[in-house]
Amino acid sequence: MKVLVSGSAGFIGGYVVEELLGRGHEVVGIDNHSKYGPITKSYDSNPGYKLVVGDCRDVDLMTELLMDCDHFIAGAALIGGISYFHAYAYDLLATNERIMAASCDAAIKAHRQGRLQKVTYMSSSMVFESTEHWPSVEGDERKVAPPLSSYGFQKLAVEYFAKAAWDQYKLPYTIVRPFNCVGVGEMRALGEVEVLSGNVQLAMSHVVPDLVQKILKGQDPLHILGTGEQIRHYTYGGDLARGIAMAMESPDALNTDFNLSTAESTTVLDLAERIWKKLKGSDVPFRYVSDEAYEYDVQRRVPSVEKAKSVLGFEATTGLDEILDEVIPWIEMAVDEGLI
Repeated sequence: MKVLVSGSAGFIGGYVVEELLGRGHEVVGIDNHSKYGPITKSYDSNPGYKLVVGDCRDVDLMTELLMDCDHFIAGAALIGGISYFHAYAYDLLATNERIMAASCDAAIKAHRQGRLQKVTYMSSSMVFESTEHWPSVEGDERKVAPPLSSYGFQKLAVEYFAKAAWDQYKLPYTIVRPFNCVGVGEMRALGEVEVLSGNVQLAMSHVVPDLVQKILKGQDPLHILGTGEQIRHYTYGGDLARGIAMAMESPDALNTDFNLSTAESTTVLDLAERIWKKLKGSDVPFRYVSDEAYEYDVQRRVPSVEKAKSVLGFEATTGLDEILDEVIPWIEMAVDEGLI
């Protein structure tokens, strides 16, 4: 099958393209390089891959590309770490709404007049931002209070776009919600806002690269955002990409939604201590202090993963230690080369 992936040069997008190519699909990527600037990917020379440098808000361009594709993974979005939620509160809403509206306009036409079969929409665990019970089950996003952050609210709007396009135009959909993606390839974005954390200036506000960078630069005690008791499900990018591809391909995924995540809960404090020991060894005592948390630093993100397992047969199988053993050396290289 031929698949259009928007946001193909992004962090998760890169994993998705690699997974699709490995599964034998022909892939067209579209990205305007607004996040990292022009970058090279390992699959750029793959004969099954074509990159279009363009803006997903261009309805005519998106329509032209989708007319000749069987599937569309709608992943393009303005996205960043938690500092983004504050620095770009309006842009996260306005820009991403324009991207989604243009993507849906093009997909509706391509489904009617071309070969497009379905859209797989990339949502986020942040749709559950305001929940007060856990685990978050598919369907809870419409029962709990709406997200407080503009980013979370817009991701919930993505899901409304998906269902509204089906209701009115019968455009088939699948919604996927990645939880806390961790992997290689995440870099300093062009528009990142620098934040001082202790004695280290950060420009990511993503927990794993930030913690690694601070430890590499000798921060002791380690500065942690909030109490460190925040619960996350750190999920390997390769696992997420596999789940997204399975959701795209499965006939049982038609017009429904899936949480894609590891089943393993980890506190930020446990994550920090694991990284500390991998970099400093067990002989150096782990010390930390708590900095004031951001307003939108959700205390618990705990998904139900049963639906993805029972319907798709998907499980995230890469453990956190295995993830860190791959990611930490990459971050060390990125710090040395000034990419983070």
